Amino acid sequence: QVQLVESGGGLVQAGGSLSLSCTASGRIFRINDMGWYRQAPGKQRELVAVITRGSNTNYADSVKGRFTIARDNAKNTASLQMNSLKPEDTAVYYCNAKVVSWDMLTNDYWGQGTRVTVSS
Repeated sequence: QVQLVESGGGLVQAGGSLSLSCTASGRIFRINDMGWYRQAPGKQRELVAVITRGSNTNYADSVKGRFTIARDNAKNTASLQMNSLKPEDTAVYYCNAKVVSWDMLTNDYWGQGTRVTVSS
């Protein structure tokens, strides 16, 4: 089994910053892509940012230039630095990891989510 634990959500005023962290643990041989998704009330979950094992990144247009995703392969962690936050960034943020376990099977894992609220 693999567990993803997120931290760092909270309440911030518009224009402020927050940093999210995600730590993966368990039967991990290798983690391929890691990503952050978010789900606002009444909306579908959407991709925010993704980073490959080689640190190639991709961002949703709505967060480009404001958010930065990073990872530490040795520690099985990923982070999301969020700057210039807007009220429309309010959502529950989920960490995702595509994990290769020791039996060489690849599965998708999700964290429990961390709430980010941006006040206007």
